[in-house]
Amino acid sequence: MSTTILSPQRRARLNRRSLHLAYTTAGYNLLEGIVAVAAGAAASSTALIGFGLDSFIEVSSALVVVWQFRSRVPEARERIALRLIALSFFALAAWIGTDALRSLLGRGDAEPSPVGIGIAAVSVVVMPLLVWAKRRTGRELGSATVVADSTQTLLCTYLSAILLVGLVLNAWLGWSWADPVAGLVIAAVAVREGIQAWRGEQCDDCAVPAGHDQRADDCGCGPGCADEPCCADR
Repeated sequence: MSTTILSPQRRARLNRRSLHLAYTTAGYNLLEGIVAVAAGAAASSTALIGFGLDSFIEVSSALVVVWQFRSRVPEARERIALRLIALSFFALAAWIGTDALRSLLGRGDAEPSPVGIGIAAVSVVVMPLLVWAKRRTGRELGSATVVADSTQTLLCTYLSAILLVGLVLNAWLGWSWADPVAGLVIAAVAVREGIQAWRGEQCDDCAVPAGHDQRADDCGCGPGCADEPCCADR
């Protein structure tokens, strides 16, 4: 995360950008969730329905960022915002894990869903762009909340890719087990990220304090810091 002191004008622009990115995320995921749940119900696909509900969780994470950055002093809401985002990670993990186990235990085979394949393919393109924009903004602004929200979006990117592969394999080869197995991996990652967000283990905790005589590394982190997703990505 950047240790550069921002001018008030630059900080205000970054705050506005964070808000715009949150509004964009909320709007897209709301539409994505509605389409995915409808398509999942039509195809009897637990994976698609779960993906749609995950989109609504992503909306809640974006709204937390909106709540924080509509404050005159966003930094004052940082800790509460991180806790709320952590809860959304736990909710995401609980849903995906439960749904994956139910699918593996033989809840029934889903029918092929061209609409589901389409929405998953679009998300694989859109989500990485949002992740990149959020992380770039969060690092420059020094906001652990924006970085944590970008990780939530990154998990949704992975889930979109897994859903896409699962739907395609189910449509072509009938491999209905592929998606729930990968979903369990995503659930485990979501739990890890939720714990980090709850504890506040973001890059603000890695940054070199003002006046510290130790040299920061290239990403602005203190010596030996390898915290994800900011400091280890060098």
